[in-house]
Amino acid sequence: MKRRWTLEEKLAILSEAKTGNVVEVCRRHNVSTGAFYNWKKKFDTKGEAGLRVKYDNSSPEMKKAEEEIRILRKLLADREIELEIQKELLKKKFGTDDPRKI
Repeated sequence: MKRRWTLEEKLAILSEAKTGNVVEVCRRHNVSTGAFYNWKKKFDTKGEAGLRVKYDNSSPEMKKAEEEIRILRKLLADREIELEIQKELLKKKFGTDDPRKI
């Protein structure tokens, strides 16, 4: 599995590589030199904003819960539409929706 690095870790590795040998620093931290130079390029062009983590770290449980909420909201909306239709039908059948006037 791929390792994901935080902003602080990336900055620490970049600053350590400024003072030492890039290859040795990459070996010590188990970072490929290609990844290091990509980080360096992003840092040089955009600063810290270029190194920010952009992936979604939502847990699978959270995604599942969000999907269930979406489904329940849809069911609730459908039920509200059905109730509104029933009220409209009762108005047409009896002429009013006030039960005391029947």
